[in-house]
Amino acid sequence: MTQRVSIVIGGASGIGLATVRRLHADGETVVIADRNEEGARKYAAELGAEALPVEVTDEASVSALITTVSERHGGIDTVVDCAGISRPGALTDLAAEDWRATVDVCLTGAFLVVKHAAPALRPGGSIVLIASLNATQPGVAMGAYCAAKAGVAMLTEVAALELGPRGIRVNAISPGFVPTPLTEGAALVPGLVEDFVANTPLGRAGSPEDIAAAVAFVASPAAGWMTGSNIALDGGAHTQRYPDVLQHIAALAEG
Repeated sequence: MTQRVSIVIGGASGIGLATVRRLHADGETVVIADRNEEGARKYAAELGAEALPVEVTDEASVSALITTVSERHGGIDTVVDCAGISRPGALTDLAAEDWRATVDVCLTGAFLVVKHAAPALRPGGSIVLIASLNATQPGVAMGAYCAAKAGVAMLTEVAALELGPRGIRVNAISPGFVPTPLTEGAALVPGLVEDFVANTPLGRAGSPEDIAAAVAFVASPAAGWMTGSNIALDGGAHTQRYPDVLQHIAALAEG
């Protein structure tokens, strides 16, 4: 059998890096794609993988990444998009540039990945997008991120609808709170992480490895009849309330 080839975008840290390690452990050829070229090369050398630069908001960059990998390996089986940023702020205070930056990376980037990955995927290929608990659960000061991730969830369904006749599956994973570079600012606000955990029925934050395991399954032939799904992987947090980020920040300022 031809060895499976996967690209993990945003693969140099957090959930992306855990996904790289999981797919590599499963015997796949993995390409680490990231705007952080130094980090991507570091982990590629550690794993014996390949590293390539990408900027998900730049269509030419995304197209070049997909073309390069396809030409080098004769095809692609899976593309995972883990790129994301968040710039919190109340809607009445949020700078338009922060809104645009969040939507550009989280939603427009996902669109560009789907657009250019789909034609390069082998039959039975898979695209996995990382959405969020915030795709369905609103949070104070999280307007840009919530809107972008809700868009990712619907993009997943539309892509599954359009690409299904070609045998390409598109699914999303929606993590709850997971300590990563994206969420490290939460640890600086006293009580915020504890509030996330208190509103998670399983009583703990997730780990990047939790998400990577789900990505590996969704991308694999074992999930061959799954498409258009958005998997809530949040320890049950979607059944509870989302912490009021601004309230915690205000308490910090008062203290």
